[in-house]
Amino acid sequence: MVLGSPPLLVPEQDEDVRWSPQPTRIDAGFDQSRVDPDAQKVVRRLTRHGFQAYLVGGGVRDLLLDRRPKDFDIATDARPEDVRRLFRNSRIIGRRFRLVHVLFGGGKVIEVATFRRSPIIDADALENGTADADLLIRSDNAFGEAHEDALRRDFTINALFYDLDAGQILDWVGGMADIERRVVRTIGEPETRFREDPVRILRAIKFAARLDLGIDPDVYDAMVFTRATLARAARPRLFEEILRLLRGGGAHRSIWLAWELGILSVLLPELATFLDDDGGNGAATRVWRLLAEVDRRTIERGVPFDDIVLSTLLLLEPMKEACEGERDRIAAAYGFLDPVIARLAMSRRVADAVRRIVSILPRLGAGRAGRFARSGLADLATQIYEIDRAAHGT
Repeated sequence: MVLGSPPLLVPEQDEDVRWSPQPTRIDAGFDQSRVDPDAQKVVRRLTRHGFQAYLVGGGVRDLLLDRRPKDFDIATDARPEDVRRLFRNSRIIGRRFRLVHVLFGGGKVIEVATFRRSPIIDADALENGTADADLLIRSDNAFGEAHEDALRRDFTINALFYDLDAGQILDWVGGMADIERRVVRTIGEPETRFREDPVRILRAIKFAARLDLGIDPDVYDAMVFTRATLARAARPRLFEEILRLLRGGGAHRSIWLAWELGILSVLLPELATFLDDDGGNGAATRVWRLLAEVDRRTIERGVPFDDIVLSTLLLLEPMKEACEGERDRIAAAYGFLDPVIARLAMSRRVADAVRRIVSILPRLGAGRAGRFARSGLADLATQIYEIDRAAHGT
């Protein structure tokens, strides 16, 4: 590993960056056999044809943290058309942000991206607070060099490149020191990075919770200060990132951090208020027990639960409260979820399933599910009922 933290080589946003700083090179310290052999084949074919090619991102981070990567991505100076010519088993995807997927047996995909420069930021709009969050990054598809590609990433732990031939990590951003410290830190000034893309706030929570990392104090403060900008992010992205908080075995800590930081009040005030107004009756405890049980079973299963199951369990306790004493539980569930759908663009498929399952749970527990037992939601509802029962020891 490495002692100390080299300075972040972050240029001013309006500079035309064409300098080429040398990275800190550090022996990786992990067994290269842990790298997917197909990813190795892709890197080696690119380098044989004279291109730069490195493993990048989450796969490298997970290897350094002694975790099993779920996938391996590659960054290269080869253009998408060059990659496509070298690999017959590949396809170019995307229009604005073009990538190449190299396809292998069993549905495996190795993603190959061309080095890109930092996005162009509307500095005046950012400073005046008048810019729409989705428009702050005006262009994110300009090709660049390896160091520029590292600097454009969000967090230092995600910006490490692995040189397969040398067995070394290339570090332009101090990411190895942050791996050693086990801390989440942005590349560049945290508040600016979160205003560029507010969804990075949720990504910071996800990495901290899923990888059991701390959050740098300056990053933590910036997350609190900029949390209101999440309301201006693209709604489908917000819903997808919330689901990602729940999928990886870190749901309990993710939602707890979101609540502690005040982020839950922006995204899911219905749940935040329920947790705030515990009143000593154990309402908040029931939520935390449910999420802990989700984590336990997710880790045991090795795969996440269906999004319908996760969405229902996240909102189950406040929805139970909203439906309590109502003759028409489905109507009560509709009333509860309507503002959530509007705020987060929750899909109708998920929302309708959540409403039906929450309304039927009391009958399911009493063995009176009726025709619902033959519906396509019966298995998911049973999973929810069993997790709820296990979490509360009933």
